[in-house]
Amino acid sequence: MNHLSLGSRLAIIILVGALATIGSVIYAAYSALLEDFSTNLLVQQAHETNHISSLVSQDLELRTSVLSQFAPLLSNDGQLLPEPQLTNLLKKQQKLEELFPYSLTVFNPDATLIAENTSVPSRVGTSYADRSHWKEAMTTRRPVISRPLIGRPSGIPLMIFIVPILADGGELLGFLSGTLKMHQSLLIPENVRDSASEDAVFLVIDSSNFLFIEGSPNGKAIEDLPDPGDNLLIDAALSGVSFGEVKTNAGESLIYATSHLHRLGWLFIRAVPKSLATAPAKQAFSRFLLISTGVTSGILLMTFLALRSTTSSLTQMTRRIRSMIQKPESSRRLKEQGAPEVRALAQAFNQLMDGRDAYNRLKDNFVANVSHELRTPLTSINGALRLLNSGTTGELPDSAREMTALALRNGERLQLLINDMLDFNKLSGGKLRVSFQPENLQKLLKETICGNQTMAQEYGVTLAANNIPELLLTTDGHRLRQILDNFVSNAIKFSPENGVVTLQGETIGGNRLRITVSDQGKGVPKEFTGQIFDRFSQAEAGATRSTNGTGLGLAINRQLADLLNGTIGFYNNKGAHFWVELPLDSSTPEGPSA
Repeated sequence: MNHLSLGSRLAIIILVGALATIGSVIYAAYSALLEDFSTNLLVQQAHETNHISSLVSQDLELRTSVLSQFAPLLSNDGQLLPEPQLTNLLKKQQKLEELFPYSLTVFNPDATLIAENTSVPSRVGTSYADRSHWKEAMTTRRPVISRPLIGRPSGIPLMIFIVPILADGGELLGFLSGTLKMHQSLLIPENVRDSASEDAVFLVIDSSNFLFIEGSPNGKAIEDLPDPGDNLLIDAALSGVSFGEVKTNAGESLIYATSHLHRLGWLFIRAVPKSLATAPAKQAFSRFLLISTGVTSGILLMTFLALRSTTSSLTQMTRRIRSMIQKPESSRRLKEQGAPEVRALAQAFNQLMDGRDAYNRLKDNFVANVSHELRTPLTSINGALRLLNSGTTGELPDSAREMTALALRNGERLQLLINDMLDFNKLSGGKLRVSFQPENLQKLLKETICGNQTMAQEYGVTLAANNIPELLLTTDGHRLRQILDNFVSNAIKFSPENGVVTLQGETIGGNRLRITVSDQGKGVPKEFTGQIFDRFSQAEAGATRSTNGTGLGLAINRQLADLLNGTIGFYNNKGAHFWVELPLDSSTPEGPSA
């Protein structure tokens, strides 16, 4: 199998593609069957909700009709009966008490309660004229059914039925009211609740007041609906789409239908899992799957083995190439095995790696040799320039002194660049050593500021040190100073004129120290963040860049931080903020802080 060519394996892939095409046709047939079952289930839910809505509407009409038939018995000769007689008459109405188990009450034309069948303290004499349903009843003189509300003064969730008591001439004598306690309401017939399957969801909500009427998760008679997004079924029902499919927050698909009872503003919602539709379709399809599984499994096994033998080698090559990109110092080789094409590709890659390693060795040797050759004469040149600039050899004219100072600054900068290249070669070869000893943090940062003051003045930048704790840390002060000098010099280069470069120190977790160097520049470009600590990387490339340097400073910092058992990083926030984090005792390796 390993010796098959890619063409042979492509033939296998084509065979699999043909099988996939056949499977797609089968899947399309299954999808059509599933859609039919889903449609039937949807129609069933719509029928159920319409049926329940119709039953509730009939129940409301029945209760209102019984109240309307009883209302004329509460008046005589164009006047309401006396209050004691009204109370006795209400208490004798067994049928009405069954329909309105909470209370039966009589009100005067001003909606003040004057008689009741069940005594409730402080209720007689209470005016309800400020309630919207009573205003509607007094204005229209027609039967009114309230939306669910909290009773006064009982504080219980109630539903109020109101019918007018009229004289023969049409004069309003008062009102007869029947009250239902919502959690005792039988508006939803018990047989309807019992007929629902265990998987079905049945809800009744007040769409105008956004309240639960039936199906509250806490079992309350009246409860606020959840916030939008907390219950996707309710959100779908309230969106105005009367039926469809919705996925719950738990990821379950439901088929739902709604019916609106406009008289109360109630929305009836019934939903069942979509799995009830898929189950019959799966049963009808399972036999065919059993037959086809045996045939396709052999083909799939062969395909898997063929593709795996090919792709595993290619995947390994991809990882090696990415590793070479991310870690240029990596020198691992690929195994030259597998299909002929794969072996040839591995050989070519290994040859490329050999050439790259040889080139890197040549380059490193060249850089090291040239740097050594340049450093010796450059040291002499800088020493001579210092003597001239200091006046040791005699006073120089002002113009000559300025030119000497300029030459000295550039010579020192060139020497720093050469030192960077030499240090990087030592770090890459593992030849750089560190020496740990106690260092005073405040002294170290002050020396860093003093050492970079000349460059800061040249660029018109101010250096400042804030919030520096008084503490000692065990580290290599020279190498930590080198890290900070690189950070500060970069911050100066990328700061605007009259900008401020700030050094800050803070302890983290009690056993680590973070030193941050912040500037007020534009920050690190977003497209450059992934390679900022790579060698020879600079945010501004090309011969026209506004800053100078080798691009080695941050790469050196990363490796120096590793030697000091620390980490480095950065973030942008109104400028770039580069930080180095070290244990207070760098001689003891620790992981970075959380």
